[in-house]
Order: sequence, then C-alpha cells, then structure tokens
Amino acid sequence: MTAITERLAAHAAGLDAAALPAPVRQRAAEMLLDLWGIMARAQLDADTTACFRATLADLGLDAGSASVVAEEAGFSPYGAALFNGALAHSLDFDDTHAAGSIHPGATVIPAALAAAEIAGADGRTLIAAIVAGYDVVCRLSVALGPSRHYARGFHPTATCGVFGAAAAAGRALGLSPERMAAAFGLAASRAAGSLQFLENGAWNKRWQVGAAAADGLSVALAARNGFHAAAAPLEGRFGFFKGYTDGAEPDEAVADLGSRFSIMETAVKPYPACRYTHAALDGILALRAEHGIAAGDVEAIEIGLPQTGVELTGVPADAKRRPRSVVDGQFSMPFVASMGLLADGLAWDDYARYLGKPEVDALCDRVTVAADPRAEAFYPRQMSATVAITTAAGRVETVVEVPSGEPERFPDAEAQRRKFTGLTEPLLGAAGAAALADALLAVETLAGVDRLFALSVPAAADGAQRMAAAGGAGA
Repeated sequence: MTAITERLAAHAAGLDAAALPAPVRQRAAEMLLDLWGIMARAQLDADTTACFRATLADLGLDAGSASVVAEEAGFSPYGAALFNGALAHSLDFDDTHAAGSIHPGATVIPAALAAAEIAGADGRTLIAAIVAGYDVVCRLSVALGPSRHYARGFHPTATCGVFGAAAAAGRALGLSPERMAAAFGLAASRAAGSLQFLENGAWNKRWQVGAAAADGLSVALAARNGFHAAAAPLEGRFGFFKGYTDGAEPDEAVADLGSRFSIMETAVKPYPACRYTHAALDGILALRAEHGIAAGDVEAIEIGLPQTGVELTGVPADAKRRPRSVVDGQFSMPFVASMGLLADGLAWDDYARYLGKPEVDALCDRVTVAADPRAEAFYPRQMSATVAITTAAGRVETVVEVPSGEPERFPDAEAQRRKFTGLTEPLLGAAGAAALADALLAVETLAGVDRLFALSVPAAADGAQRMAAAGGAGA
C-alpha cells in the first residue's frame, strides 16, 4: 500500500490554478454557480434554515466577519462554513460524483469560501482550493467502496466530506504538504455521518454535511497553527480505510492523481432528489413523450436500480409510497416517478404542491422498485435505471445508462443559467440574479470573494418583501 495520506496531501497543497487546464478551471466556476444558487434558495425555502440560524445564535457563532450566502450579518468562520454547508445540502439539489456516490460540493465549497475569507485569497486560489477538495473527497469515497460504506450505515458526503473540506480549506490557507497531512490526521477524528435519518426523514443529513464543512475548516486552521496530528490517518492500522468499510481499495484514492480531476467526473442535478432516482425519471419522461402516456393511463410502473439505489429509495416499500416530508420525498423512488407523470419532471416547488396529495399516493401505489442486473452492470460508474410502464395499450420500457447532468450529458451554459435563475430570482430578482451569475462565472478574475457575498444579499426593502412573499427564511 502506498503512502496515501502523504500523496493526497502533497497533491492538494501543490495545486496551482494557473497550471490547471482551462476546462477544469471553468468547471470549478460552474460548480460554484450551481451550489451558490442552491444555498441562496435554501435561505427562503428549506425547513431547517430558521433552526440552523437560531442554533448558531445560541452558540455565539452568529457574530463575526465570515459570510453566509444571502445573509447581511456576519458569522464566525466555523458558523459560516456550517451554515453554508447545511444550506448547500438542504434542497438535495447539489452535485453528485457517481463512482463515489457522494455530493462533493456541499462540503468542499463552503469550507473553501470560509478559508478564502480568512486568508484574503483571490479567485484563482479559490478555484485551486475547490479542485483540490473535489479530488480528495471523491477519491476517498471511491476507495472506500460506496456500497460497502453504506452497508456500515455511513453517509459518505459527511464522512469523506471532512477530508475534502480540509483539503479545500488548507489549499486556500496555503498549507504546506506536511501541514496538509496534519489536517487530514485531525480530520480522521471528525469523520462522522449516519444514514439513520432515512428512518424518519430527519434533518441529520443536512447538519452532518454542514458540520463536515466546518470541521474541515477547523482542522486546516489547527494544522496551520502547528497541531501535532495522527500519522497515516487514511491507511493506518486504525485509519479511515480500516474503520469505515470492508475491503477498501486505497490505491484508488491516488490513481492518475494530478492528471485526472474528479471535478470533471462530477454531475449536476436537474432534479432536487436523490441522484439514484434521476435516470428513472429521465426514462419516464422519455417514454411519456414518445408514447403520449398520461398519469391516468398508467397501470404499473416498474423501476430497476442498482441495489444501493433500491436500499436508499425503494425500501421499505410501504413507507416509500407514502412520503410526507421533503426528505422522505427526496428519497422516494415512487414519489419521484409519479412526478414524471403528474408534473412533467420534478422542480423544487413540486414538494409543496404534491406531497400527500391523493392522486400522488394512488400513483405511488402502482410503482415497484427492485434491483435490476442491467442497472447494476453500470454501477458504480453510473447510477443507471430501467423503466417499464404498463397501460391498457401495452407495456413499454427503456434503459437509461447515463442520467442527465452527468459529464457526458453536462448542461450547456443556457441550462446552467436557467437552473441558477430559477433558484435565485425569488430572492434577488432578475437583475440581481443575472449580476450574481456573471460574477460567479468570472470568479477567477476576482481579487477576493467579498463581491460574491455582497451580490447575494437582497436590497433591504426589496429583499424583505421577497422574504415575506416566500413565507420567510426557513418556512
């Protein structure tokens, strides 16, 4: 086994934005745009936002010079990283690395932003920090084996996320390879995240992702200040690979390191739900359009997924057919499938419109979800699906190998803007959303990140009206 910790640390510490290929730098800006829009909209609509804000206030973390998206007041750096990370994951609309079965941006980008503010880093340094963080978090999840990690009850976005956040924050702070390795050494003591939230649609998923971003920032700062941390935290006798999975493949964490960038292998989500549901929804929409299928025509919908997707979105079947919270809906293949027929897709606002409606429940009862070897054959490289719809006219089916949003089907500039605008216009208005999008895509040219946060805050009077019209933050 190679010295995984040292190799990853040297890679993350040494990444130079000027040496990165132009498409990699552009993709980092696009991922920043995508996540920023999600964080902004979560301020309006996520049911956890008010709770997070109040809890940070109780902890004394709501005062300081660090910034939270769409917040005029400052926070402590730790509080800002935690809040931004939680916002990023609150809509389940954030990016996904299929092979790692992980959402890299929600931990990496908030930690990078908080560290960039501390260090006064410019936009190019932020780009390097983001790329470094994606490389670490995605590679670690692949090395663990997502299915094996899930089987232990872990949530990889949080467990691996603290290492990615540490890499991003450490690069923004300018850590040496030795100090970056120390940050990883302490991150191993902060790697946590449980899948138990699936039992009752709990909010833990959002908190543990925000905490991973904040802890990644804190361990990078501790390393900068000389913290003596555990050696070999990844590959050691009691390290991450031994404690969090069965049958890890550590060398996967450093395969083609420096020539293959994980950010280029990461997808953005067209639908705000668990990524395992997306290929099936793509297939339903395609069959609906091709055969003119209406919801009332459907007698049965059969969805085939990789086994891991079934475990997350298909069982227990009775509970998955009766989602009543947003989190339940996001992890319900029957609900997402029903949206393909009732709403022609799934938008964030559809949760409020459709959860608990009789016509949705009736359609959910016609959906079965099972493991399918055709979908499993592409996993974990792709989160594929098979779809069969039965009507009085007969049975039609399709196989979707590559869900929309993957690098092979990455959205063009117009689609990226459309998603961002749809998320941010309720908060900022059309002109404000456009100005923010322009700044985010030009992040490489900025002297710092302060302009991005300033453009994210609604004008006082107009913003108050928008927040009131939306029911207030956290509604």
